[in-house]
Parts: sequence; C-alpha cells; structure tokens
Amino acid sequence: MLMGSFNSSRHQRIVPQQQEDQDHPQIHSDLQLYNQHHHQYQIPQPPLLMSRGLTARQLLIRCAELISQLDFSSAHGLISILASSNYSPHGDSTERLVHQFVRALSLRLPPVAAAPRDIAGVAASTSSALSLEVETEAEEETLHSCYLTLNQITPFIRFSHLTANQAILEAIDSSHHAIHILDFDIKHGVQWPPLMQALVERSYGSSSSPPPLLRITATGRDLTLLSRTGERLLRFAQSLGLTFHFRPIVLLNDVAMIDYLNPASLGLFPNEALAVNCVLYLHRLLTDDARDLHLFLDKIRALNPKIVTVAEREANHNSPMFLNRFVEAVDHYGAVFGSLEATLPPNSRERMAVEQMWFGGEIADVVAADDDQRRKQLRHERYENWEMIMRRSGFSNVPLSPFALSQAKLLLRLHYPSEGYQLHSLKDSFFLGWMNRPLFSVSSWN
Repeated sequence: MLMGSFNSSRHQRIVPQQQEDQDHPQIHSDLQLYNQHHHQYQIPQPPLLMSRGLTARQLLIRCAELISQLDFSSAHGLISILASSNYSPHGDSTERLVHQFVRALSLRLPPVAAAPRDIAGVAASTSSALSLEVETEAEEETLHSCYLTLNQITPFIRFSHLTANQAILEAIDSSHHAIHILDFDIKHGVQWPPLMQALVERSYGSSSSPPPLLRITATGRDLTLLSRTGERLLRFAQSLGLTFHFRPIVLLNDVAMIDYLNPASLGLFPNEALAVNCVLYLHRLLTDDARDLHLFLDKIRALNPKIVTVAEREANHNSPMFLNRFVEAVDHYGAVFGSLEATLPPNSRERMAVEQMWFGGEIADVVAADDDQRRKQLRHERYENWEMIMRRSGFSNVPLSPFALSQAKLLLRLHYPSEGYQLHSLKDSFFLGWMNRPLFSVSSWN
C-alpha cells in the first residue's frame, strides 16, 4: 500500500497519491459522499465546549474524582446516570466520546452486588470488547484491520510517516550506497514504499549513483505479520529494481529489544548509513523510573545512526495520578473524535470501527488500569518531555526542513481538506492538531 509517491526535483518529494483510496473503496466513497453534501467543510464547535458536552465532561471528571477518592458507590451512581442518558456510539462526537469513557470507567470500578441494569450492560459489553487480557488471534486481526483504516481516515499516521521519510532522505544523501533502517514495531510497513520509490527516483539520470542497497530490520510481536510485511515490501522493491533485504525480529516485549542493540546482533556493516525509526514507539519503553528508555537510547546512540526519527502523541497519559491522566485523556480524545466528525459522514462504518476498537481500546488502557496492568502501555508524553529525554541521552535535534513542512501541508490539502486540522513548526519539529490542540508531534535527532 502506498502512503504517497515521490517525484524527482531539486528536493526529493513525497506527493500523496490516490492508491489508498482504490485499496479502500468504501472509505473513498464515504469521503466523496461527504464532499458532495459539504462543498466547504463546516467546522463544528469543539465537542467538549458545547453546552451538553461541557455537562458530560463535568460528570465524567466528577466520576473520576470519586474513583480517585475510593468512593465507588457514588461513582457507580454517576455511571448509571451517564449510561442511561442515551450517549450512543452512533451519535455525535460528544455522545460517542462519553460512551467510550463510560465503558472505560465501568471497567475500572469494582463490581457491586446489585449493579444497576445500565451499568451491568455497559460493563458486560466492555469486558468482552475491551478486555485488558492479551488479545485473541481474532482480536489481533481486527486491530490490524483497524490500523489500516485509521491510516486512511485520519492524517495522523500518514503525517508521521511522510515527515519521518523526508527527514531520512535529507539526512542520507545519494553518496551512500547502502542504507540500513532499524524500524521499531513496523506493523504493515506502509511507511516504506514511498521511501523506496524516492531512492530509485533520486538515482535517475545518474550512472554514477545507482539506487542504494536498502535493508530494513523490523521488530514486531507477530511473526506471521512480520513475514507478510517483508514479502510485500520485497515485491514492491523488485518492481522498482531496488536491491532490498528484510530481517524480522520477533519480540515478546519491548524491553527485550535492548539486548539486540549492538552491531553484531543487528548485522550492521561499516559502509551502511543507519537510520532509526521510532514512530509511535518510545512511549512503550517508559516506566516509573524510565530506566529502560534511557538504556535503549544510550544503545541507539552507540550505533551512531545518521538520523533518529521520533513521532509521538501530544498528550500526557503517563501521569501517576489517575485524575490528571483522565482529564488529559478526555480532552485529547475529544479533539480526535471531533476531527473524525468533520472528516467522515455520520454513518461511516470505518469511523465507528476505529473509534470503538482502536481508540476505545486506548481509552480503556489509559483509564481502566494503572501501572503494569496497562496492556498497551500508552504512556504518552508531550514533546517538551521527549526533547529533554533525547538531549539528556546525548542527541541533538535535527531541524525538519521547510520542504518537509510543505509536503505535510500538501497531504492535508489533498486528502483531509478541513480547516480544523492545523500544522505548526515549533522548536525545529512539527505538530499536527485539531482546533488549536496539538495531537501528534514529529522530530528528528542525531
């Protein structure tokens, strides 16, 4: 699947294509239908600032306060009110958001002997759909499908990939004949076909600079998914005439990767230019003392990469205080749900699946459990904390270029033409948000 295409010019460019829409005709038809009825996107008020949304937000936060005070009886009462107030997964963005948080709060609350019928129904549906236990094979497959849909209907992942690719291209010029990318949690590998195409196009018209050898060492937890990803990337590389090698590394947990971070285990060659890609990954190494993260970064620095790309959520979901984490999550996901409201029509099945399975699972992880009970380890931090961590580990910020910014703006204009999305450059890094709230950041380091 292509995230975009590259055209040759003075700069290597990434220009979004229509291929993904062809791969997902239902999504394309949803967007087309919505555009037909909205010649100019209407920007809704931020969902949590509406009169109804503000009341719902107050009730949610009050419930979180009661839970933090261990007043579970009163919290159950508030959950009963919210659960019986017709906050539907099929309603507007406020209703859908409240529905997900009610589900997550019901998971956190201890069971009561005689739970109100509404609470019992919510808890039963939540425990089956958002269990904090390890996912079954079917659930994993559903989440993989949701990830691809998320990559289509929101700009966040594509923006992260697009910007990281441009940073890699600019850091590793055509004088390098071998490139090695270490990609942490590659998933479906949708980031790399555009980069492959760029490397080939960069060599056009230059007999002295043939396309480089490209090697990707990729981590993941599912050998089957890793193998399929490698096969797809190999076929694409062969179609371009690009020499390509793929090495999967299966990890049962993220900390185990630290043991592999040496030239011998990774199979690094002296003549290779190394790029390290950490897109929506580093937060998974955060613990209470951040020891694993610092050790990881120390070993990455010892590999002497040309570039390290980092993309993370702009949210503080790592607070040890439940109430602080809860309020942050309500506002962060409120903006996310608002962006989906403006991008897709009300009856979009794709949006519903992403909200319930992907974002609903994230909300449950942030809200419903603490510490090592959090299955997905969504310990998101804001950019200023990542900047401090990277600098303390010996990294320097590499400014993202004005050309990379123009590429990201083009992505938004072509595929997500809503004025609610806002892109800013700050501290040599990029921030993509919705309605004045930053949601994702991308930066590069060496």
